[in-house]
Amino acid sequence: MIVVTGGAGFIGSALVWKLNNMGMDKIIIVDELGNEDKWKNLNGLNYSDFFNKNDFMGLILQREMPFKLSAIIHLGACSSTTEKDADFLMDNNVHYSQELAKWCLEKGVRFIYASSAATYGDGIGGYKDDETKLHELRPMNMYGYSKLLFDLWIRRNSLMDKVVGLKYFNVYGPNEYHKGYMSSIVIKAYNQVLETGKVKLFKSYKNEYKDGEQRRDFIYVKDAVDMTLHFLEHPEKNGIFNVGTGKSHTWIELVTALFKATGKPVNIEYVDMPDDIRDKYQYCTEADMDKMKNVGGYNKPIADVNEGVTDYVKNYLMKDKYFGLSKD
Repeated sequence: MIVVTGGAGFIGSALVWKLNNMGMDKIIIVDELGNEDKWKNLNGLNYSDFFNKNDFMGLILQREMPFKLSAIIHLGACSSTTEKDADFLMDNNVHYSQELAKWCLEKGVRFIYASSAATYGDGIGGYKDDETKLHELRPMNMYGYSKLLFDLWIRRNSLMDKVVGLKYFNVYGPNEYHKGYMSSIVIKAYNQVLETGKVKLFKSYKNEYKDGEQRRDFIYVKDAVDMTLHFLEHPEKNGIFNVGTGKSHTWIELVTALFKATGKPVNIEYVDMPDDIRDKYQYCTEADMDKMKNVGGYNKPIADVNEGVTDYVKNYLMKDKYFGLSKD
């Protein structure tokens, strides 16, 4: 039995879908559904049971798990980069993760968790997944800081050779429909194209970057899932690893791929960036993937931005489709 926390979320539900495709359905999903449409991500997926995240933590703390587990893939967290409640992030992203890790290590259960590229801050020190340099990182928001704190806790307790932490870069793809303003630029741009025929991008406030030429390492969710499950299949591989493509693209390149996939002419409007994010904006992210390849042993081909965006648009967005079922 495998537990996927955040299993009703974006990457989590995609991961459950991939496990199903691999013939696996002995899966426990842990999440918090609330009043959102996140439950639709689960429609059509096969799994054994669902637990609210607080109820599952109760089982962890009581050490009374009613099923035998082989792994916990911990993707559940508050991922809002604008979340202001630091106490909530400390409890939800740090302390919750610590209890899961301690239980897994005590029980001999595989523990794979989501860190974030947000831990790298402005990227002035690069994006190399070097565990010995974690203390030098300076995230620019509380979300990134909460993720870094857990990475540091793992290292401080000499657990890097026993667990896997994955620093996800800019993931996009199906099943992010519930994320609202935290969804990827791909789905936001797609909706803008349908409504207005054009896409709005932020202006640049650094001389070295022209408008729309800010860069990101965009990774398709199917590749992010494959990298995650690689470590389920290879329990001898441990440590912190970047999950990206290793090649950054501009916002212009991304939305150009989207316009092409929709068959619409490129039409971009540049708008002012909100004041509250200007000082915290990352102008370029690009994952160093050497460790994933050479230490992690991951060597599958990775979709480039044109392939990923085209698949997402034509096979999911245009068809109103989830990984499990249609959106109807």
